[in-house]
Amino acid sequence: MLSKTSEIAVSKATVAFHTLGCKLNFSETATIARDFDPTRYERVSFESPADVYVINTCSVTENADKRFKTLVKKCLKQNPDAFVAAIGCYAQLQPEALAAVDGVDLVLGATEKFKLPAYLNDLTKKGSGEIHSCEIAAADTYESSYSLGDRTRAFLKVQDGCDYKCSYCTIPLARGISRSDRLENVLNNALKITEKGIKEIVLTGVNIGDYGKGEYGNKKHEHTFLELITALDALSDLDRVRISSIEPNLLSNEIIDFVAQSRCFVPHFHIPLQSGSDVILKKMRRRYLTPLYEDRVKAIKKVMPNACIGVDVIVGFPGETDALFLETYNFLNDLPISYLHVFTYSERPNTEAIDFDGVVPAAVRSKRSKMLRALSAKKRRDFYQQQLQSTATVLFEAENKSGYSTGFTRNYVKVRTPWNPELVNTLHEVNLTSIDETGMVRFDWI
Repeated sequence: MLSKTSEIAVSKATVAFHTLGCKLNFSETATIARDFDPTRYERVSFESPADVYVINTCSVTENADKRFKTLVKKCLKQNPDAFVAAIGCYAQLQPEALAAVDGVDLVLGATEKFKLPAYLNDLTKKGSGEIHSCEIAAADTYESSYSLGDRTRAFLKVQDGCDYKCSYCTIPLARGISRSDRLENVLNNALKITEKGIKEIVLTGVNIGDYGKGEYGNKKHEHTFLELITALDALSDLDRVRISSIEPNLLSNEIIDFVAQSRCFVPHFHIPLQSGSDVILKKMRRRYLTPLYEDRVKAIKKVMPNACIGVDVIVGFPGETDALFLETYNFLNDLPISYLHVFTYSERPNTEAIDFDGVVPAAVRSKRSKMLRALSAKKRRDFYQQQLQSTATVLFEAENKSGYSTGFTRNYVKVRTPWNPELVNTLHEVNLTSIDETGMVRFDWI
């Protein structure tokens, strides 16, 4: 006769999660997964057969949409009877399209995704996907989230939504208005993360420089981003905090100066540019032009000469001629930046830009993307070269990558050494010596 404990174990359903897109999505997937009752569900790898598969979707690019369909096929190959749930941004924007994908049973939008376990009482396969998606105007509440999946770093969500109206972007349609977590919640979550032994926290959100808006359901700011990072810096248990991405028009001198003297905030900024042409920036409805962007980069380098600066850039936006693209290329080439994240423009439904004239052919978009990726590789190597013969503190990662341990310095220089499990989640001071054949940095132990 089975014991009560055994009966519970036998009745457990297996559930697997996969995240598409940004760090914000990762933090939310982790939080949703923690809400699953461990007496009813056993979490397994997405590579394994499971009773339930949950895919947290992204809709920033067309490629993320295509990737979703591939993942659904993978789920059904692993278990043809699996219950497949689609949640997140694409589920909010195009719920009918996702529900129509063969094998999808449940589609949950912006607010419903946090109630996922309540929709899983019946895991019977459906003929078509069941949709629960609100009007985006109703997405005005805040759900705290953070990830704990990586033993060395965690993504801590501090803000959601966006009030900007960039002409190419679907995020406001998928996530709603700008709103923030309460300061005390952020601090408590940061402490929960450090209690798990995690050494690095990455602050994430849609527009984190707008932190404080909607903090208590009010449209005005209760706190500022500067007040947030000041409060986090005062928590003595935090080893490292990294700012994931911040808009240039919200990156004030006060924030830059604070990071320069901070105990735990690292000298690494990721600042979206999107185009180095003022003509294109205006068409994109960005809230700055190139002189302001250049000023922000120089302000960082003035007080933190060794700071790492990453840049988001979009190629192939409607109206981007060869001459305007070269403006972007030359602007980036002349700036003391460290690397690029290059995105090829893709037409997104319900955006203003989809109707713009001057569509750039796909082949031209691809060529421009390759040019900027090559520039990124050059910039990264130049930045690494500047850091050689200096001392740095490295936090080593948990993953064994082809027989090597890898890690990052505070200013985001990637190093590697032969795999040693004892290095995982440890901080070590090293001397940076040379760049190896993979583009990573060799070092000597101190």
